[in-house]
Amino acid sequence: MKLTKEQISNGIWILAILLILFTPIGFHVRVWVNKVVATVISPSTVDEEEQATLNNYNWNLVDLEGSSTNLQSKKGEVVLVNVWATWCPPCVAELPGFVELYGDYKDKVTFAFVANDDKEKVVAFLEKKEYELPVYFQASATPMELESSSIPVTYIIDKAGHIVVEKTGAANWNSDKTRSLLDKLIAD
Repeated sequence: MKLTKEQISNGIWILAILLILFTPIGFHVRVWVNKVVATVISPSTVDEEEQATLNNYNWNLVDLEGSSTNLQSKKGEVVLVNVWATWCPPCVAELPGFVELYGDYKDKVTFAFVANDDKEKVVAFLEKKEYELPVYFQASATPMELESSSIPVTYIIDKAGHIVVEKTGAANWNSDKTRSLLDKLIAD
């Protein structure tokens, strides 16, 4: 049986799709695609009349060193919560922007990068990338207003507890738009 050019072409496409979907090569391709997408997507604020209010800040978190904290202690502050994992291409794609944003705002905004992953994998990932971020793991149920069925998901909460940004998927968190919003929330 002789293969036609069309059959060979189809075979190459099927192989490429399988590589992208089921191999580490594919993971890096998906991260790259998400980085490209994230450069043009800046998160939007939630319309004021549709903003949820975080009434229950009671959320126990444990950091990489094993120290416990509760989000309740951050009530009245501007808080950015990002739920992510090392196995999630959009999560990995948006982290460099978060690293830059955190570097400039760590003394003005409370950041909580909540990992949905194994601690060993998270530590190895952060060391490999040389990222210094305040990473936590859940030690109690997530407050209802911050529950999501997908990751990455990021929330920006103002001092009054209003969830002014709720974004699922990769975005450019180091954008001028995000920085302007944080500056406004800090000043309020």
